[in-house]
Amino acid sequence: MLGMRRAYADLLQLYLETFPCVALIGLRQCGKTTLLHTLPSGWKHFDLERQADHALISRDPDTFFRLNPRQVAIDEAQVSTEIFPALRIAIDEQRAEKGRFVITGSSSPALLRSVSESLAGRVGIIEMAPFSWEEVTKTTGRDSFLRRLQHPKTSSVDLVEGLKPRGELARAHEFWFRGGFPEPWLNPGDEFRTRWVEQYIQTYLFRDVKRLFPGLDDVRFRRFIEMLGGLSGRVLNYAEVARALGVSQPTARDYFDIAHGTFIWRAIPAYTRDVVKRTVKHPKGYLRDSGLLHALLRLPDSDALLVHPQMGGSWEGMVVEEILRQLSAVGVAHECSYYRTSAGAEVDLVVEGGFGRVAVEIKHTSTVGGRDLRSLRDFVRDQKARLGLLINNDVAPRQYDDDLIGLPFTWL
Repeated sequence: MLGMRRAYADLLQLYLETFPCVALIGLRQCGKTTLLHTLPSGWKHFDLERQADHALISRDPDTFFRLNPRQVAIDEAQVSTEIFPALRIAIDEQRAEKGRFVITGSSSPALLRSVSESLAGRVGIIEMAPFSWEEVTKTTGRDSFLRRLQHPKTSSVDLVEGLKPRGELARAHEFWFRGGFPEPWLNPGDEFRTRWVEQYIQTYLFRDVKRLFPGLDDVRFRRFIEMLGGLSGRVLNYAEVARALGVSQPTARDYFDIAHGTFIWRAIPAYTRDVVKRTVKHPKGYLRDSGLLHALLRLPDSDALLVHPQMGGSWEGMVVEEILRQLSAVGVAHECSYYRTSAGAEVDLVVEGGFGRVAVEIKHTSTVGGRDLRSLRDFVRDQKARLGLLINNDVAPRQYDDDLIGLPFTWL
């Protein structure tokens, strides 16, 4: 697709050598089916949204897997989660054999339950997303900051020594405005992008959400989706959202759970680990694709974005998503949160994993002052974080302290 090699390709191959089954999950139109078609010749492909394929598999799943015991790819598996017990039996009959099945799924919390309950220990899960900055710039697999970060003993100096930017600042702003959905990259015109996103929202609402939650009030839920543009990047107040929609607080929470579970929204919990200071406990969240956010905000171009009140939150969300996409694409287990005290100290993202604890502050500006670093520096000290990272639009990386560095987004 546009010559872009997906960052997940190597991880897919690794998991096929490790697990009997691999599950590709993620929101619709992010490229799961395209990645399926990179499997070697000899693989059989089935799509459960195609009536003939659905009838063939769901009529008698046990017999289907006995007749097709390996090299089977099943797209949109959430349509028929009842096949998972039969898939588990088929795997267990030849448990030692790796790389036999690949399934994909989108927009379904039930799919994740089925995978975790029926295929535990038998499946490698890859959560896919739309194009990332490294994919758009065709620098996938290149030496990078986050690849170096995976090694816990790498010093802050060595994290940036010899790094190169992936692209120019103008290119980064184009990616930020357009987001990562493949279709608008294939057809880059503004009119197409506007129409495509509108149809995407309609499809999401009426094809996916209504099928999964048939009792949902689709009028209010559509209003909720439109509200997410203004809520992206903010600490959530469920009571305010409920009042605006005319629903109860539990219903508003359910709406957020649906948006998160169907991969269009990323919920970020508050950091509460071993904190002495009084902290904000409410979650924060982002629309997971900046192009979708800008379409919901009815922004015609990047100039309008730069003067919009949501500009800061949009940039922050895009950077957060890029970090998490890159980590997921190479299979690095991680947890994320944000930190905010009642006194106003804030860290936009705290990422934790085998690489340690890293605190990230995100600015759209090119220069920063000492005040901009205060919260980050205090958090690193108080929480014994490995590193404080300030991502901005500077011209080159900068070392502020031994454990505090600045990195331009274009270098990420």
